[in-house]
Formats: sequence, structure tokens, C-alpha cells
Amino acid sequence: MSNASTLDAEDFNEMTAGLRSGQRLIFDMKSLGVWDSYLMIALIDVLKRCHEREIPIETSGLPEGMSALLHLSSLVPERLDAKQTGPKKTWLERLGESARSIGLDGFFLTQFIGESALSMVALMAGRARFRPIDLWLQIQACGPSALPIVTLISLLVGLILAFVGAVQLALFGAELYIADLVSLGMTREMGALMTAIIMAGRSGAAFAAQMGTMNVNLEISALRVMGFTASDFLVLPRMLALILVMPFLGLYSDLMGIIGGGIVAISFFDIPVTQFIQRTSESVHLTDFFIGLFKCSLFGVLIALAGCFRGIQCGRSASAVGEAATSAVVTSIVFIVVADSVVTLICNRLGI
Repeated sequence: MSNASTLDAEDFNEMTAGLRSGQRLIFDMKSLGVWDSYLMIALIDVLKRCHEREIPIETSGLPEGMSALLHLSSLVPERLDAKQTGPKKTWLERLGESARSIGLDGFFLTQFIGESALSMVALMAGRARFRPIDLWLQIQACGPSALPIVTLISLLVGLILAFVGAVQLALFGAELYIADLVSLGMTREMGALMTAIIMAGRSGAAFAAQMGTMNVNLEISALRVMGFTASDFLVLPRMLALILVMPFLGLYSDLMGIIGGGIVAISFFDIPVTQFIQRTSESVHLTDFFIGLFKCSLFGVLIALAGCFRGIQCGRSASAVGEAATSAVVTSIVFIVVADSVVTLICNRLGI
């Protein structure tokens, strides 16, 4: 490649299109003046193609700055998880990788739950090692900061329950029982479930992103070197925050849902306020509230475990942090739905 005063990226494609195995590529560009990153990208592409064709390359004729950049690019290996595309795999390979991934996830999740349980035991024994300020910050982030979205969603859920129930109850002239439907549905089921789903998308994803970023920056490894365990210092404050905050958010969600149902009953079906309040107080018992509170605390533990587990499991790249946050939300919702089904079946069997 002879001297030239000007050269662009397309020139490389034209000059190297006819190269074949057995030939030799020599660069003579010492007199090249100004060049930019497009030329470097084209040059790297040419080098890769020559390497694939086993064509020898002589780069001593390149400008000094360009040679240094080429050398630097060869020293930094490409991250395996940075590629967005790869060779297409057969369905059997994908099935095997999925089965292996599920098995490893199950193993590491069991190990993580065991470590978290030991941290709770250490907390009860007064030997847990975490900063109290971290707990208060997590309570602030999971509690008061979540009130606006919980208010909106719970109010709308109460409105929807009232409208859906009223369509059927109106056939029998029993619109008054909208109060029973909404109050029982919110206290036993929908209040805890909707609050948990909101917190899974809000706090669960935040936990995974925070701990995933710490993993990328090697902060978790630094904590282990200093003698701190991630389950004590990072997981325990987040789990305690959700255990403490979720019952209050669940009660608040119940109240907002009942208010939403009351708005529909009073405004659209002319039910007096006193009758709506009376039917609500007669239909809901303390047992219903306790079931909802138990579900909220259980869901809080599951959300914290899923978010922190995906964050600690995160890889060492920006794309891995995003995948961890997404996976934390999906895992949390799966855990919530399964746990809710199990608790509902147990309550049904016990006649509660």
C-alpha cells in the first residue's frame, strides 16, 4: 500500500478485496497526515480478514500513533458477555443450557437462602454486622417513598373490583354487597398481592441493580476481603426493611382499595355511606387482616431474597446489571404468585 496524502475507510476494502492466500500485505503510510477513528476501525477489520485468510501483514510502515492503538486493541480481550449476538444454537443445545442454568440457579439459591437464614440467626443473637443507618435508609426507600404509587394502584384496584362485582350483583339487586366483595378481596388477597408486585418492580429491581453495580465495581469482593459477609452487611438490612415496611403498606393498600370501592358504591349505585361502612365492618374480621399481614411479610422476604440474589449473581458488565434487574422482577413475581397460592390453599384447608 503506497504513500498517499488522503485515505478513507473505503479505500481499504478496495485495496484488500483481491488479496488471496500466499500474498503479503505491506503498509507504507509514514507520510499519511491526518487520520481519524474510522480509518482505525477499517484497519482493524482488514487485519481480521487477513488473519482469517492467513495473509502475512507488515505493519511497520504505519504511523506511530496508529501502531500504538493497534497494539493496545490487541492487549484488551473482548468480554464474553459483551456480545449481543452469537452463532445460532440448536434446540437441543438451548434445552441443555436452560436445564443446566436452572440447576445452577437452584443450587446457588439454596446456598443463598441458607446464608440469609444464618444472618437472621446472628441478628437474633445480637451478632449481626451491618450499619443501622443502612437499615433506616432502606426503610425510607421502601416505605414512605412508595406511598404515591401504592395509593394510585390500590385505589384503582378497589374501583375495578367494585365495578366488576357490581355487574353481577346488580342482576340480583344486591349492590349493597359491593362492600363485602371489595373489603374481603382487598384485606385477604388483593391488597397484599398488589403491594408485593409494586415492590417487586420498585425495590426488587433496585436491590438487584445496586448490588449488581457493587459486584461490577468489586465492592462486594472488597467487603469479603475485609471480613464482612454480603448476607450480613448487604442482604440483611434490605430484608429487614421490607419485613417491617410491607405490613404497613399492605394495610394502607387495603384502606385505599376500600375507599376506591366506596367511591363506586356511593357515587354510581346510591349506597349510603353509613351502610357501606356498616357492611364493611361486619364482613371483615381480624383473621382476614392477619392473613393479609402475614402474606405481606412473607412477600417482603421473597422480594428481598430475589433482588439480592440476582444482584450478587450479576456479571461484570453494564448489560449484566440490566439483566439482573429484569431477572429480579421476574423471579420476585414468580415467588409471590407461588407463595400466595400455597398460603391460600393452606387457609382453605384449615377453614380460615
